[in-house]
Order: sequence, then C-alpha cells, then structure tokens
Amino acid sequence: MEQRNQVLHAITVLLRASRSLEDLLKKDMAQYHLNATEFAVLEFLYHKGEQPIQVIGNKILIASSSITYVIDKLEQKGYVKRRGCPNDRRVIYTGITAEGEAFMKEIFPVHEQKMTQLFSCLSNEEVEQMIQHLKTIGLAAENN
Repeated sequence: MEQRNQVLHAITVLLRASRSLEDLLKKDMAQYHLNATEFAVLEFLYHKGEQPIQVIGNKILIASSSITYVIDKLEQKGYVKRRGCPNDRRVIYTGITAEGEAFMKEIFPVHEQKMTQLFSCLSNEEVEQMIQHLKTIGLAAENN
C-alpha cells in the first residue's frame, strides 16, 4: 500500500477502534447509571482529590458549560459536593463524597479489570509503544 493510502487507512482504523472503545465504555458505565463523562469526573476526583471545577473540565476535556451540568448530576446522585474558595469567590472546588468514594471503591476495580482484559491482546511493550505513537500523532495534530 502506498504511504498516503496507508496513512488514510491508519486514520480509519484508529477512529473505528476509538468508536468501539467508546461504545464499550458507554455500555460499561450505563450499568452503574452513569454516562462516560460522569464516570470520568468521578474517577478524576477519586484519584486526585478535591479540584477546582475549571481544572476538572480541562483535564477531562469538556467545555466549562458542560462541566457544571455534569457536576450538578453527580451532586444530585450524592457522589460529589461543591465548596467555595475562601480566597477567590470565582473558584468553586468539587470533591467526592463518602458515598461517591464508596461507590468508586466498588465499581472502579471491576472497570479496571475489564480494561486490562481488553488490552490483554497486547504486550506491555506494545501498549507503551501505542501510547507513545498516539501522543506523537496527537501533538502533531495540535500543532497543525
């Protein structure tokens, strides 16, 4: 296959794999009555602790208008709580509640096991190479 066709084929394969993985994640999260974004926020707070809302949005790549909605939904479920910054009224911190932490302690190991099983078709070295290649492609796309 000539270089140009091979690159276009690689893009198609990457996008299809991404869609399949995203569909699997949506299905996995639905059983816990979460969407993928809600899970991403919970997982981030579970591992990183209390964070300003703006940081959460930047880290999980969602718009500031959407992050408020997601935090509202998680707050209604009792999984997160908000707290104003005493030094800057513009900053709102969000943290995981005891209920949210217990929930993540229950579901995260199962999720992690599923993802590990999914990638078991690759060696650790292949996974590391894939990470490096995807970072390189991502950075190249950002710089264009």
